[in-house]
Parts: sequence; structure tokens; C-alpha cells
Amino acid sequence: MARTGGQLLVECLEALGAQRCFGVPGESYLAVLDALHASAGRLDYVLCRHEGGAAFMAAAHGKLTGQPGLCLVTRGPGATNASIGVHTAMQDSVPMILLVGQVGTDMKGREAFQELDYRAVFGSMAKWVTEIDDAARIPEIIARAWTTAISGRPGPVVLALPDDMLTDTTDAQPVSGAAEIAEPHPDPAAVVRVRDMLAAAERPLILYGGNGWDAAGSAALQGFAEGSDIPVVSAFRYQDRFDNHSPVFCGEAGVAMAPHVRDLISGADTILAIETRFGENVTGGYELLSVPEPVQQIIHVHGSDRELGKVYRPALGIHAGPNAFAAALAATGAVSASRGGWRADARQAYEAAFDLPDLPSPVDMGHVMAHLREVLPEDAIVTNGAGNFAIWSGRFLKYGPAARLLAPQSGAMGYGLPAAIAAKLAHPDRLVLCFTGDGDFQMTASELATAAQAGAQPVVLVLNNGIYGTIRAHQERTYPGRVFGTSMTVNPDFAALARAHGFHAERVEKTADFAAAFERARTSDSGAVLDLAISPEALSPRATLSQMRAAGQAAAAGR
Repeated sequence: MARTGGQLLVECLEALGAQRCFGVPGESYLAVLDALHASAGRLDYVLCRHEGGAAFMAAAHGKLTGQPGLCLVTRGPGATNASIGVHTAMQDSVPMILLVGQVGTDMKGREAFQELDYRAVFGSMAKWVTEIDDAARIPEIIARAWTTAISGRPGPVVLALPDDMLTDTTDAQPVSGAAEIAEPHPDPAAVVRVRDMLAAAERPLILYGGNGWDAAGSAALQGFAEGSDIPVVSAFRYQDRFDNHSPVFCGEAGVAMAPHVRDLISGADTILAIETRFGENVTGGYELLSVPEPVQQIIHVHGSDRELGKVYRPALGIHAGPNAFAAALAATGAVSASRGGWRADARQAYEAAFDLPDLPSPVDMGHVMAHLREVLPEDAIVTNGAGNFAIWSGRFLKYGPAARLLAPQSGAMGYGLPAAIAAKLAHPDRLVLCFTGDGDFQMTASELATAAQAGAQPVVLVLNNGIYGTIRAHQERTYPGRVFGTSMTVNPDFAALARAHGFHAERVEKTADFAAAFERARTSDSGAVLDLAISPEALSPRATLSQMRAAGQAAAAGR
């Protein structure tokens, strides 16, 4: 049976297991939209309001489900708008496929209307970029794209689709299904060596990160760590992949790293790093571990051999997936050693960090988080974008085995709301809670309309302090007395904006009103936006804006 390229592409995606895609329509891929008209109920198209929001949704879908998140955008401006999601998916190591319209094959190379060289534009931010010039090759290339996105270190793939290729007909048949890619298993002798190295260590540390963890892998690692009394630290924004209630969990290695976590990393003699890529945030700007040969003995385990030795020369590198390795390590049995208070002191410091002084703000986020820790369901999905506000969802919730955190490794503002929409579509019966700042929220607030149209309305907390908080903090420390370009003197009425999109919405003016407002939000059938009155003074949990300014002025005076 002859099919158009657009029909064949959609049938291949269905066969591979795709059930949802996110996009903004464009004339350059009309043939795909026409094919999606016939796939409703099998492969659904979520109509978004901006390509950046659509790409964020696809990246979040990939992180949450482990399947490639699909994003469809038009050529040129559509592709460049979507690039923020591609960059986020790459830094998050999550599977994603961006399908981009392209000028006809007879016009390429002339700088035709909205023409881009996608290999050049996306070559440094995606795992693979290619163009499908022959409709008969769609099954081959889409199958390769799917496998590339999910295997090794997962990541984004970009496929350009010339519009004449999509309308061409072909007798090629759709793929029969996705290839089953087995997780790479570790060499048994190497696993025994890991156990021996940990047994001999006086100050061992387990540092984990990445995606691809399953419940069995996390439980196996937890059992080994608890039995061996070894502290466990998550890489930046991956704390949801290990039970935070475990006595061995000691915090997150990320931005504004807690002192006790810095001490664990710098003071460890042996670090077992599983599925982490040793980024800037995890390593304290590459200062906690010297490049390329750290003082600490590094055992690096990763599902991609390209990550081994990329930054640090490991004492032992193991090419293996996180679940296979954790299961193999647990099977060797726990190691016992007397290490004093190495683990216990770190756990105590982690617990103590939840105790905060009262904050100088109409709504005190310390008290808000204490309430949320009590009332959030065990399977809550939490999302956030980027800004100082993200410390609340990152450091002041405890993620159990059933909870998830969707937060961008790339520090991309605007990610939280689209991610929450994608999560609500994937899990409509779970509570999805988005943390966002007023600046962060305005990056993708138009996606409230997407949420309403798709029937995927999360609960959104807007921490509204009228400033770009992270940049203001850096300004106050580095250029005291020269604040510029970080104050938002005009913000919309966020509650009114949300109500205009069909959400339940309230402005919360004081801490005492939050619990009741959150209950109304949580039980609303239309999702909810709570606009929280936050003082700029309460810029961080333990340092006010005035204190940051004074410290910056003192440092400047001392120079």
C-alpha cells in the first residue's frame, strides 16, 4: 500500500510505541499533521502555544517515562524556538526526538524561506542530527533515531523533514516495533573489585545521578548502602532516584551545595559514582575533585563508555547500566567497616538543614515547605524551572520511592510549567506540583492555555518576589550598590491570568493562609495557581538580600 512520507512517519512512530507528541503547527509539516488526524486516540498531538514550551514538554516526558519525548515544529523560527528543549534534554540525559519541517529538497542551499542547516545548528547540542531526503528511508532513520535517543547516555535526536519528502508516496512498510536494547551489564570481576575497594575505604561515598533507574535498581543500591553504612549523595536534581528517608541519604550535590555535602565529596577517600557525568554543579565548579586526577579514588560506572574518563581519570571505570550494576553489587553482599560517624554525621547535618529560622516575608517558605512535607502524597510529581526559588523544591522536600522530581540540569527558566503539563498528561491521577518564580513563570505562562485545552492542569505555586532572584543575588555579591536590570516593577495579576485560562487561582498574602489555599488548590478539578507574596529580602533560606549586599560591600572594601 502506497503511503505519503507523512503517513509512513506517523505509522512508524505508532509502531515504536509513541502515544503522545507535543508541537506547534507549521506549513512545513502539514503532511504529518494530516496523518496525525487519523491517529487520534493512538498517537495524540498536544497543541502547544510556543515551540519552547512544546520542547520542554517533550524533554520532561522523556525524563518521566524513559521513552523519547516527541516534539514537532516548523522550520527556521520554530526550530530555533525549540532549541532550548533540545539543550535541556541533552544536559538532562533524557530521550527526545525533535521533528522539524524543512524546505523542499529542490530549494536546499539557497537560503530559502526559513531554511536552516540543522546539522550545523544542532550538531553540538544533540546526540544525532540528520535529514530524511527519501521517504522510503523513513522506517530506517526513525528506528535509528528512537534507538539512539534511548541507548547509552540517553539524549535528543533532531530529524529534519523536507516538505516534498513528506508528500512523496512510497511502498515502504512501517517498522514492526522498537528494538529491545538490553542494559549493559558489568564485568563480574570488576564488581568484586568495587566491593573490595569500598571495604578498604575509610571514608567511602556513593554519588549517583542520571536517568534510566528503575525501582529495583534504586532498591538494590539502597540495600547495599544501608548494609555497608555508606553515605549516598545525589547529583544535581536527581534526588528523586533514591529514597530520601533512608538513613544513608545525605543530600544533593548541586548549586549552592550544602557545606556537609561539600565536606563529604572533598573528604572522601573513595567515591563510587554511578551514572553521573561529573558536571560543574556536582563538582563545585571542578574544585572539589581536581582535574584530571582527583585525590579521591574514583570508581565511575556509566551506561555510556564515552562518559568514562571524559573529565576525571577513574581508578576503575565500568561500562554498565545503573540497575544492572546496582543489582550485581548488592549480590556481592554488604561490606562492614568501622568508620566512626562518617555517615551518621552527614545524615544528621542533612536532617538539621530542614530547620530554618523565620523568614522576613509575608509568606514564609520555610513554613510552607514544612506543611507540604506533611500533606503531599507519596507519589507526587514535582517540577520546577530555574531560579533561587528552586531551592525549595530541591532541598526542602523528601522524595520517597514513588515520588518524582522533574527539574532541568541546564538551568533553563520556564521549564517547570510545561514539565508539569507533560507529567499531568502521563499521570492524570497523580498530584503534579509546579514550583516557579514570577520571572520563571512568565517565560512559559502561555502554556496555561495548553494545559486547559489538553485537560492537564497541575497545581502551580508562583513565588512572586518581583525580581530575578538568582541574578540579583550575584549582583549584590559582585557589584554591590550597582543593581540594574533585575527588578520586575510591573507584573501581571497572576491569579487573574490563571482564572482567564480556566484555573482555580488565589493570591496568598500571608503564611497562615497557605494551608487552606493549598487544600482548595489540590482538590480543584481545574488545576490551580497560587500566587505567593514573597519578600525580596527572603532571597534564600538563610541569607537575606540585605546580608548579601552587606557581604558584597565588605568584600569590595577589602579589595
